[in-house]
Amino acid sequence: MNPQSLIEQYEAGPKTLRQAIAGMSREQLAARPVEGKWSTLEVICHIADFEPIYADRMKRVIAEDNPVIMSGDPDAFAAKLAYTARDAEEELALIESVRRQAARILRQVPAGEFARTGQHSADGPLSLETLLTRITNHIPHHLTFIAEKRKALGV
Repeated sequence: MNPQSLIEQYEAGPKTLRQAIAGMSREQLAARPVEGKWSTLEVICHIADFEPIYADRMKRVIAEDNPVIMSGDPDAFAAKLAYTARDAEEELALIESVRRQAARILRQVPAGEFARTGQHSADGPLSLETLLTRITNHIPHHLTFIAEKRKALGV
């Protein structure tokens, strides 16, 4: 996929996330209707926590020569970062803001520069294109879990 199309998909992600949770109350967002799985609010918080991480990774790959980019443990984040006490609207606003800013930067990157790489601490070399693809696919990946929760709640 060409970089500009990928950037458009990346920037559209928050809208699809908002659509997926439309009409859900705070109680429904916080509910855990599927045993052993995060609530919808926890999913939103997870996405919000990894947006700035991926934006930083992409910025570093753009600006630095083969930077080291650290991995993060989603379960550790969920356990320690007050997911149940956070506000869904605030998290959504953060996701939108980070993606809007990163998309503005990415649009200025020449197509050939999407091959630039960083060294991920767990996954090895990752190109800017790979990082952008991963974070672009992050929201769609979680939409299936949100739909599963909505169905279990009868929403």
